[in-house]
Amino acid sequence: MGESITGEGHVSEHDEELRSERAHVAGLYARLDAERARAETRYQRALGDTATSPMERDVEVRAQARELQRLNVADHGLCFGRLDADDGERRYIGRIGLFDEADDHRPLLLDWRAPAARPFYTATAAHPESMRRRRQLHSRGREITGFTDEVLGCPDGDTAGDAALLAAVNAPRGEGMRDIVATIQAEQDRIIRLDHPGVLVIEGGPGTGKTVVALHRVAYLLYTQRERMERSGVLVVGPNPQFLNHIGRVLPSLGESDVVFATTGDLLPGLRVTAEDAPEIAEFKGSLTILDVLRAAIADRQRLPEQPWEIELEDVSVRIDAATAEWAREEARDSGLPHNEARAVFVDVVGYVLTERATARIGRGWLTREDEAWGSIREEVRAELAEHRGLREAIDALWPELTPQQLLADLYTSPERLRAVGAEALLRDEGEAWTVSDVPLLDELVDLLGEVKTPSAEEDSDYAAGVLEILQVERHDLMDDEDHLLAQDLLDASDLAERFVEHDTRDLAERAAADRDWTYRHVVVDEAQELSEMDWRVLMRRCPSRSFTVVGDLAQRRSAAGARTWAAMLDRYVPGRWAYRELTVNYRTPAEIMELAAGLLAEFAPGVAAPASVRSTGVEPWFRQVDASEMSCAVEEFTSEESGCEGTSVVIGPPGTPGAVTPTDTKGLEFDAVLLVEPAEILATPRGAADLYVALTRATQRLGILHTTPLPDVLRPREE
Repeated sequence: MGESITGEGHVSEHDEELRSERAHVAGLYARLDAERARAETRYQRALGDTATSPMERDVEVRAQARELQRLNVADHGLCFGRLDADDGERRYIGRIGLFDEADDHRPLLLDWRAPAARPFYTATAAHPESMRRRRQLHSRGREITGFTDEVLGCPDGDTAGDAALLAAVNAPRGEGMRDIVATIQAEQDRIIRLDHPGVLVIEGGPGTGKTVVALHRVAYLLYTQRERMERSGVLVVGPNPQFLNHIGRVLPSLGESDVVFATTGDLLPGLRVTAEDAPEIAEFKGSLTILDVLRAAIADRQRLPEQPWEIELEDVSVRIDAATAEWAREEARDSGLPHNEARAVFVDVVGYVLTERATARIGRGWLTREDEAWGSIREEVRAELAEHRGLREAIDALWPELTPQQLLADLYTSPERLRAVGAEALLRDEGEAWTVSDVPLLDELVDLLGEVKTPSAEEDSDYAAGVLEILQVERHDLMDDEDHLLAQDLLDASDLAERFVEHDTRDLAERAAADRDWTYRHVVVDEAQELSEMDWRVLMRRCPSRSFTVVGDLAQRRSAAGARTWAAMLDRYVPGRWAYRELTVNYRTPAEIMELAAGLLAEFAPGVAAPASVRSTGVEPWFRQVDASEMSCAVEEFTSEESGCEGTSVVIGPPGTPGAVTPTDTKGLEFDAVLLVEPAEILATPRGAADLYVALTRATQRLGILHTTPLPDVLRPREE
């Protein structure tokens, strides 16, 4: 920290250093303000540009908007560190990079993600990486308030650098998760910068920072692979809306905005689902065996007539019998097309048979196929069939067009249909009362069914034209040539150009979230142990490159459909392409609380080691047994006391507890103070041990436990 220089009129070496750092950082802010002013000018110029094409103007507007956002987020904590090298070089480390354009773009401030900044996080006294000192700068707004130094390359040197970490973990919690850009630890930095192109699994117990490490890894990937990742964006999947709100500030604070945040209940545009099924139903829907149920449910809607379906034409009557429908059904199924698209094949076969039968009956006894009149009659029959309501009714009954919601709702409310597909357990009164477990099924059905293309009844003329077009395709064209290219597969030059004109003014995150077929360059999955096999199918569809950061803790799994091993979920999609890293240090939970939680962990997951806490607070968890009539007053007392304290607090209890949230609601969150109510009741619920473990490890400072019944043995205070 430096030595004091005594004597009247003199200042300490520390004060002189502080004055120097303040002047340097003020210069960096001046550079930041100048760059922001230039970016604002370029942004306004792009908005008013009428000389370029709309697409070019839109690209430039978005580029300058992103640059403005990057510069704006750097206002808080622009520069937070300095590295002094053995050769005398000084490197200032901050949220973004700044350069001296007048001096050959000499770096004034290194982006924390730059390779040259890495020693700030990884250098140690034993392995200094050619550095002799690391300085942490402390700030409030734009003002540098102080600094701490760590001497490197000297095993018995000053280790004041730990002060920055301890100050951060001891600080009161705010409304959302904070970035750790100034205090990333070496263990975390190795994961953040890991060069792995496939799936990276980050496992760690409570408080190890696995979520914030994953988010910083995204920021690092966006920095190193900007061009590739920025075009498609990043998807971050979390367990609940509260969690997403909690972490939502981290990436924007690091200058990254091309990110979509979603729960598994949000992954199908138009749906926002939070309701959950009973555990056994969720497990059934979450397993891959449900795919057989979905396929069977579709096949069950591809029917054969119990009695011949009569089609009365102007000159003759024809009928769709079981043999005709069966031929049409087999042709449609063999096409390999999704159900709704295969309907065209079904229509074609049925139309072909009816046309030939009607033409033959009309010309019976006086006309042969070689006569010119045969073709004329045939065309008239085709046209009449194309507009025939009776034929449409028959097609709709035998091969209906279906939406995913319609198919699944009809299935869930029909005992007969469920019995036909072997899924009687899924019966419910309200078909469209969607649950989180239904979302991957609906998403799967989008592909299995294909688009619904039949116009409404008000558009009969267009519908008839479409049917006539189908009926006019020769049978051999569709059925005998595997490489047949239909007219709708072709694009002319104007169509192609139209696809590249950007008319959508929404930002990338808005467009991606609204488009079911959008594919992301990278996906982050938090609390990944809770995802089912069907959830993973949805996510793999969203990211064909299979670039994932997967965050979880198998010991905290509460979903019956969730992962028991990472290999069970990932080997199917990325065999040999996923890597595993573990975080072992608990930065959130003080040792006094973690000791209590570790005892529970040893009971229900004896093979899992609890993370080692980095700090102690000297405050032991407290326990209090009350009568049921006293419980509400005791909770109010806690709430009142904590309202006068700095930081955040929460009451956690079993489902239905007044004034409390459930352990599930707090997954991934942290609070300064936690009041845990009725732990025995939580323990008695399905996956209760995992839920109780989650509840015990949310507190960063203080934990209290209220109970009306005796405590579970594993939670009894040590003095007992």
